[in-house]
Amino acid sequence: MLIVPENEIAGLMTRQAAFDAVEAVFAAMAAGAAYNFPVVREAIGHEDALYGFKGGFDRSGATLGLKAGGYWPHNMEKRGLINHQSTVFLFDPDTGKPRAMVGGNLLTALRTAAASAVSIKHLARGDAKVLGMIGAGHQAAFQLRAALEQRGFEKVIGWNRDPTKLSTLATVAEEAGLPFEAVTLDAMADADVIVSITSSFDAILGAHQVSPGTHVACMGTDTRGKQEVDPVLLARATVFTDEVAQSTSIGEAQHAVARGLIAEADIRQLGAVINGTQPRRSSTDEITLFDGTGVGLQDLAVAVAVVRLAVDEGVAIEVDF
Repeated sequence: MLIVPENEIAGLMTRQAAFDAVEAVFAAMAAGAAYNFPVVREAIGHEDALYGFKGGFDRSGATLGLKAGGYWPHNMEKRGLINHQSTVFLFDPDTGKPRAMVGGNLLTALRTAAASAVSIKHLARGDAKVLGMIGAGHQAAFQLRAALEQRGFEKVIGWNRDPTKLSTLATVAEEAGLPFEAVTLDAMADADVIVSITSSFDAILGAHQVSPGTHVACMGTDTRGKQEVDPVLLARATVFTDEVAQSTSIGEAQHAVARGLIAEADIRQLGAVINGTQPRRSSTDEITLFDGTGVGLQDLAVAVAVVRLAVDEGVAIEVDF
């Protein structure tokens, strides 16, 4: 079995490698060559932590495995550790033997950012110039860097409950040579693409705050009860997702479906757009929304990619297990 420690990931995995892995596995899912297992996600009654498992099988890539981990909200303040902690385990689909154990913290951040970037590539207007960011936590900088690579953006605007934390996004924008402006939520109407990445359980972005033609990537809702946008927005938009079953149960669409504003049949797979079996946006005025719930196959895809890189670089640790 191979081990790729967390401290090796940053020197191996790139945003482009993560993007390519996620785009390919979305396409495989839509083609029926890969599927996710049901998600287990529980409040464990200790340290206010949420812990769970995501896994799946990609027949096209001969990839089988799971990611174990979750969210420990007091890690940073108590221990100086990031709040999200995870590990990916890969198995040989022919024998069931363990193939690899991979640090999943940075990979989770990269694959989540890659998912929204894939949605921007395939769904946002080609002339998008203003990128709006909602949320300024640990994941936000990853989202911003990945998003900026998909269009010729000329400006970044951002909102966060605590505006002082927007300095991180301002720094990323400055690195890219772009101006950054802290704005009100109403000013999100100026954005051509909006990425929301929060842990909110109440709608933040209103339907009236999104202009025609905007692409919205909702990346924070991955648990029952979480919510980032007004459900009415999903009724106004053409909704795409990584996996429909997760979108309606733990994703942003759970609220719109519960209220009868949209039906499960209204939600489209982003992978089908990638494969060319589902159309992209139909007009410049159409609002598109990607409900990024985060699927286990994303984690497995980036883990496989980093294991290959680790082997090539000679940093993978081999153990007899």
